Amino acid sequence: MSINETKIDLLKDLGIDENSIFPVLEKMVEGETKFLRDLRINLKNILNSEHYNIKEAYLIATSIAVNDKNNHLISAFTKLAKLNGATETEIAEVYACASTLATNNVFYRFKHFIKSSTEIYQSMPAGIKMNIMMNPVLGKELFELISLAVSAVNGCESCVNSHEESVRKLGSSEARIFNTIKLASIVKGLSIALN
Repeated sequence: MSINETKIDLLKDLGIDENSIFPVLEKMVEGETKFLRDLRINLKNILNSEHYNIKEAYLIATSIAVNDKNNHLISAFTKLAKLNGATETEIAEVYACASTLATNNVFYRFKHFIKSSTEIYQSMPAGIKMNIMMNPVLGKELFELISLAVSAVNGCESCVNSHEESVRKLGSSEARIFNTIKLASIVKGLSIALN
């Protein structure tokens, strides 16, 4: 199979028009990079992980696409999530979760990074409303898992540690957590390719 055929199959897998133009993807095809095959295989494998159902996989993937502001992937993963049973309310909550975590990740990265001689920043309350986290439609465990995935992509160390601990306390296995982070990383790579 040629790299161009792999590109077409990848876009078909996602329900994206095969005639869509993505400059980064086109450069990969022109250069006949084998990464494109790896990307497609990695995505197919991780979406079919035994550690979450396909609806959860597409909801997690949607959160990363929203976080990355990749409209093609937001549309593709939203449609695939709906085809696999996700409701409009669940989809809306995934979008809101990504937005909430983008806010938190900036704020808590600042608190983690700041090397000021004063502890004043550490003692100041966040004062950021996060009521969405109290009783999520998705359920607390999946919401925390999505929060962990977005935080990992955004590189917020304190958020990653906090959400990982929460997810484990809610009963998630390390394998479920690890596979969720793999899914997030693969979708992040896909987002760059489809840019």
